[in-house]
Amino acid sequence: MGPPGSPRRRGVERSGSAQSDGAQPPTSTDSAQPPTTDQHKRHRQGTALAFLGVLAFSGSFPATVHAMQGFNPWLVAIGRAAIAGAIAVACLKATNRPLLPRKSQWPAYALISLGVVFGFPVFSGLALDLGASTAHAAVITGLLPAATAACAVLRASERPRPLFWAACTAGAIAITTFTLIQHQGRPSWPDLLLIGALLSAAVGYTEGARLSRHTPGWQVISHTLVLSLPLTAPITAVLALTTPITLTPQAVTGFAYVSAVSMFIGFIPWYAGLARGGIARAGQTQLTQPLLTLIWAWFLMGERFGPATVAAALAVLVCVAITQRART
Repeated sequence: MGPPGSPRRRGVERSGSAQSDGAQPPTSTDSAQPPTTDQHKRHRQGTALAFLGVLAFSGSFPATVHAMQGFNPWLVAIGRAAIAGAIAVACLKATNRPLLPRKSQWPAYALISLGVVFGFPVFSGLALDLGASTAHAAVITGLLPAATAACAVLRASERPRPLFWAACTAGAIAITTFTLIQHQGRPSWPDLLLIGALLSAAVGYTEGARLSRHTPGWQVISHTLVLSLPLTAPITAVLALTTPITLTPQAVTGFAYVSAVSMFIGFIPWYAGLARGGIARAGQTQLTQPLLTLIWAWFLMGERFGPATVAAALAVLVCVAITQRART
């Protein structure tokens, strides 16, 4: 092995130290080695788990619209996280897990909170309240897979091929064209809010997936919600006491869905799937979310949408599919 001071010896010692510290080897997405049978199985499992998360998230826009029929939009946006935070506390207590993560991880959890606890619910809820239809919102946020992949490559300091950025640009042009046609040549406030929701979710998804490589996905979203409770709980209490509330079956069911499913249950398979299958690879399941949301909007709300909406959704789907292939 060479003398103790030799470069070879030091390299072996560093390798052994990294293994003893529990450092995990890179996934096949990051490795130059061809994937093994076990890795293929892991990728398939990750994709299946991620799709379960997408299926849960696809009902979020219709459920939000139903919830806002009886609750203030701000109460729906913030209150969902407070209710989900109570569920998270119960789950962590029941499994004897700590309520808070290590302090060194708090900055990452803060990004997740800004993205998926506050950013996406507030921006998307206000956009729907200001008149954006569920179908329109689904099309605008159809670029979420590409935005998530872009955040992933930026956080990982990778260099995607030019085709990746070309497809992202094409998707952005498709969305811009769609919004301009829909609003007589100029974007509306709901469109800008939906773009904010898209970017917020991309950041939250990427950070959550990174943490889920070493921490179970349900603990990641639970810790995020618990860390957010000092803000979400008092804000929810004030809004509940100062805004009008109309308890109808649709409103209550919608609020319950976005609180329990969209804000908590959906993230469990979603983060687990991204961590197991890779952010870019498993993230391809998001391709189905806009179309699933269109189906829910038609089935649950009787919402009608024209050929332009379907064409825009399909155009975004094609562009995002190209970004995923270029990324991987």
